[in-house]
Amino acid sequence: MSKDKHYTYRSMRDEREYGLYWYSGLWHILRPILVGLTVLVLVIGIGMTVWGKLYGSFLAPVDQEDPQEYSFEISSGESLNRVATNLENAGLIRNRSVFKYYCDFAGMSQKIQIGTYAIRKDMTMTEIADLLTTGDGNPLVRNITLIPGETVEDFAARLVRNGVLDSPDAFLAACRDGKAYREYYYIEDVLSSGRAGERKYVLEGYLAPNTYEVYVTATEDDIIRKLLSQTEAAFTVENQERAEELGMTMDQVLTMASLIEKEAKESDFARVSAVFHNRLKEGMKLESDVTIHYITGVRKMALTESDLTVNSPYNTYQMTGLPLGPVCNPSQAAIHAALYPDTDMIKDKYLFFCAKEPESGELYFSKTLDQHRRAVEIYAPYWQKYDEDRGIR
Repeated sequence: MSKDKHYTYRSMRDEREYGLYWYSGLWHILRPILVGLTVLVLVIGIGMTVWGKLYGSFLAPVDQEDPQEYSFEISSGESLNRVATNLENAGLIRNRSVFKYYCDFAGMSQKIQIGTYAIRKDMTMTEIADLLTTGDGNPLVRNITLIPGETVEDFAARLVRNGVLDSPDAFLAACRDGKAYREYYYIEDVLSSGRAGERKYVLEGYLAPNTYEVYVTATEDDIIRKLLSQTEAAFTVENQERAEELGMTMDQVLTMASLIEKEAKESDFARVSAVFHNRLKEGMKLESDVTIHYITGVRKMALTESDLTVNSPYNTYQMTGLPLGPVCNPSQAAIHAALYPDTDMIKDKYLFFCAKEPESGELYFSKTLDQHRRAVEIYAPYWQKYDEDRGIR
């Protein structure tokens, strides 16, 4: 083979190999892209199929070919569940549960208005939901919130401020007397204790803190019953069994929990509980400042002699044991702490605590009276300044 032919042959071979290499390199680049596009098309196809089935089963118009208008009325006092059920029964939506979940998710549950609407069966579920928020401006329901640690009086005042009640008087009277709620076993226990008449409010401590949805037409009685029912559900069988182990009644647990709630931040609940349990076991007075605050209605850090000697069955500086009843409505966390105090502090027999700087919310725990007195000497000036800055004497 001549030299020229040899070079020509090598050149042709190199060109072929270069071409194969180029195509191979391009394929390595394109292959994952093509695979990805194929997967994407499949996912989109599956997604569209699933969406189509969901839409057709739940969201689509009941009858796309029916443009007739049907009268639908929402009356005062009807819940979202009732509205959804009525829509389904009238053949205007496909599924009442999906309608309710959609309204809750979209924040429409409190915007549905009382009134009479013209609804067509060719409207989608979302179009119907939108329409029902354009009524006469009267909301069907509203939210009310009882914050952990609030008293009956705090709650009543906020219900008035928020326009839920015109006056706190009827609400407070019902909470003070409690006799209309004897069917709740725990209220009957309080009423039959022989000292219910001495309580500031029979229902104090029994209104479960939470956020509730109530009708705009809800009365004082409706609101109280809603909260009492939640208390019954929240004080579980496990709680009752644990209370029996400790030799405590439900009322005593809620009373201790109310002190814990007002005395400390949640991080210290179990430790405060341990101190109270230890003092009860030793037959000591609890000497809890929050019981004085409940009597006087003033949150004072530096208590005076007149504060400490006030004559009241709630004054734990004067009487041994728990106060007559709860001093606020405690949270589930405080109730749990009352039932399950810090075991290490129980074992080490901590008997005292006091506030550090009031703004911090921190507490100082002591085992002995001498340790406690030294802590009081350190922190008392902070308490006095706190009161002075707020004009409290």
